Amino acid sequence: MDEELERLRAKRMEEMKQRIMTPASGQSGILIITQDNFATVVRENQNLIIDFWAPWCGPCRMLAPVIEQLAAEYAGWIRFAKCNTDENQQIAYQYGISAIPCLFFIKNGSIVHRVAGALPKEHLDMQIRSVYTQ
Repeated sequence: MDEELERLRAKRMEEMKQRIMTPASGQSGILIITQDNFATVVRENQNLIIDFWAPWCGPCRMLAPVIEQLAAEYAGWIRFAKCNTDENQQIAYQYGISAIPCLFFIKNGSIVHRVAGALPKEHLDMQIRSVYTQ
């Protein structure tokens, strides 16, 4: 029973990763951040928003479609990425993430703004414009 549950859980996680990694038509795709590629993704993307989340987190799941919409709307200007804090606990610890969802707004490799909680799309859109149009 436990093996079957774990197999289903792993399959579901893989499907979710594929959905996130595979852009729908017109979308730029959302990057997946891990401990191994964190520094590279931050260095290679001038304007980046990282969504720190976990699969068990209800507010994280509520925010996911908003992130997908924003990634599509800001394609070509701002890159979006997701970092599973369960799988990348060292990153969460290193950056003091104690509540999720948590969004990091990064410009030229530096964290310039942080937002915690599942905020409405309109609120996030205002913050994105405020941070990235300065």
